[in-house]
Amino acid sequence: MNILLVYPEMPTTYMTMEFALEFTGKKAVYPPLGLLTVAAMLPGGWNKRVVDTNVKPLTDEDIVWADYVFLSAMNVQVKSVREIIARCNALGAKIVAGGPLFTHEHETFPTVDHFVLNEAEITLPLFLNDLDLGRPKPLYATKEFADVRETPIPQWDLIDLNDYVFAIMQYSRGCPYMCEFCDVTALFGRKMRTKPPEQVTAELEALGDLNRFDLVLFADDNLIGNARDLKQNLLPALIDWRGKYKYPVNFATQLTITLADDPELMRLLRQAGFGSIFCGIESPEEETLTNIKKRQNTKRDLMANITRLHEEGFTLSAGFIVGFDEDTPEKHQRMMDFIQDSGIVFTMVNLLKAPPGTALYTKMREAGRLIEPFNFEENESNIIPMMDPELLHEGYARVIKMTYGPAQMYHRARIFLDSFAKRPRLKIGTQPKVQWRHIRATFLVLWKIGLTGTQRKEFWKFIGWSLRHHLRDLRSAMMFTILTYHFEKMYELYIANNQKRGRKFGAAFNTHGQGYGLISAKPATVEAPAMTDVAA
Repeated sequence: MNILLVYPEMPTTYMTMEFALEFTGKKAVYPPLGLLTVAAMLPGGWNKRVVDTNVKPLTDEDIVWADYVFLSAMNVQVKSVREIIARCNALGAKIVAGGPLFTHEHETFPTVDHFVLNEAEITLPLFLNDLDLGRPKPLYATKEFADVRETPIPQWDLIDLNDYVFAIMQYSRGCPYMCEFCDVTALFGRKMRTKPPEQVTAELEALGDLNRFDLVLFADDNLIGNARDLKQNLLPALIDWRGKYKYPVNFATQLTITLADDPELMRLLRQAGFGSIFCGIESPEEETLTNIKKRQNTKRDLMANITRLHEEGFTLSAGFIVGFDEDTPEKHQRMMDFIQDSGIVFTMVNLLKAPPGTALYTKMREAGRLIEPFNFEENESNIIPMMDPELLHEGYARVIKMTYGPAQMYHRARIFLDSFAKRPRLKIGTQPKVQWRHIRATFLVLWKIGLTGTQRKEFWKFIGWSLRHHLRDLRSAMMFTILTYHFEKMYELYIANNQKRGRKFGAAFNTHGQGYGLISAKPATVEAPAMTDVAA
């Protein structure tokens, strides 16, 4: 059996770091963890081939070679997914599809042969058994959640890990919170499921030479969702494991701002090598946070929490959202002021979206406020806003222009470095070994940003200031210059794309003449098959 596993192309986004990749010599940010985990679940005697279209093109020869083409995708990859499906259909290739996109929206892909939905640890064996019997069903789904202790190590030998900036792995699934716009609990439940320490360290060892990566990303939706298990089991084991290496690898992850409430957890995370963290701040407005059920961010001084995390040694990235029902021009201004005062350099600002599978999607559908079709582009929304669309457009444009301006980003970097300098010293090193790729990146920064870039004046002012005040953290300062370059290019790209289309930011709000159909207060997709009609 020949199996082709295809990872669709990611659109150019803040997180794909396309412009920052220019300094790394790599082809993509991180490898397709889910797809390679699925590969490890397939029979060992099968011939397997992986094509990550973010690294290399998918050829017709690849498709013709395969008995089955396996696709796994998120909703942001839908454009690439449809192109791949069309090519497979034209060449007569059978398709097996899974992952978050298909779990929520499989009805919109009628030419896919088989859907293996929800968590593959449960549904993939059912498909493989039926395939062996010669009678595979069109759809496999389950309401159960997998035991992640049985999840195999991803089959890394199917790709070249040297193509990626970061390595990636997962310790837990699930999240105890119920944020209205997030589909994590629909996909993975509220009860946290975690892997034992020996399983995590075995997965780290399976990645081979970790010094070739700048970070290992723990792709958990909320790493601290089960703080007790984390403190008692995983973090002590990671501290011991890192202690064996002269240049131990560092980790990045996603978690909640509640970390700032737990001194012991902060200390253990830092000792275990977690320095880069992402938090969803969403809004500084208490009313908005309450209404979207982001209660973990309420009844607290968010600015003080952010400063404390910086002072404890964490480099915080954060997401903010424009387009809530409570938005006003004054709240947009307060968001801009908050972002600038926070010292969060890597700040992503998006328009509110309602992904399928979320409580927000259901609410907007019932209110007749959804726009379809929708490709989840970062500067558009699938929600008809309560605020005047033109005012919302103007507010969003103002917020992102301020957030991504070089002078503004360097201002936040100065605030961060002043706070970061207060962090406690650690016995275990947190700086990776200096390698040729770091030297190469430094020369490229000096050339592309410092000598030929449009922001070179701001660049040299910031580097000069960093040399005078924070020489110890010059590496962080150089990283921020790359981020500033990336975000500036992203802003320029969005402006250019919208000018090319002949419309402004936020034009998706205009449901007339733009190809977007406003749907009524009824389900946007057909009902899913009853669970008795599918393998479960």
